[in-house]
Amino acid sequence: MAAPTGRLIRRDDGVYVVLDRIFHAPIEEVWSYLSRSPRLASWVGEFTGSPATGALRFRLNGDDAAWEDVSVLECEAPHRFAADIGRAGDSWRVYWHVVQSGGHTTLTFGRRLGVLTDSSEGARWDYYLDRLVAVHDRTALPRWEEYVPAMSRYYQMLATLPLQERGTRQNTAPAAGQG
Repeated sequence: MAAPTGRLIRRDDGVYVVLDRIFHAPIEEVWSYLSRSPRLASWVGEFTGSPATGALRFRLNGDDAAWEDVSVLECEAPHRFAADIGRAGDSWRVYWHVVQSGGHTTLTFGRRLGVLTDSSEGARWDYYLDRLVAVHDRTALPRWEEYVPAMSRYYQMLATLPLQERGTRQNTAPAAGQG
């Protein structure tokens, strides 16, 4: 069974669930799973449009998933990306940072929480990122049932601890548009 890996950090624009994954691959290869629609679709969803112009739409995998507008806030390939996905006022913000060092590439993914006590968001992104690792490594895909509701207790507990007790680092990732 998979173990939860998320942590919560406070940034200037809210509280994020943040997760890391390490790949034995060059940074450009990892970035391609985040930026090329066919590879992105293999683990989380697909996009249409032109990344160069920022005119994008995104849809999570699933039969009833709707297309959402994407407002790209930052894109510095192959290192940083931030975007709001969905309608203004109802969007969800994500970011990822990708760093290569010593033959490994680390992906740090963050998803801003609308409600701090939404325990499903951490489990959902543990699931999707484990799918990314499985697709990249050509191993069996994880099963949703191993994540939700199995990880809910961990994320509920995490949301009840004072921020300084969460083992988080303050502002580990600059807000979109910052350094």
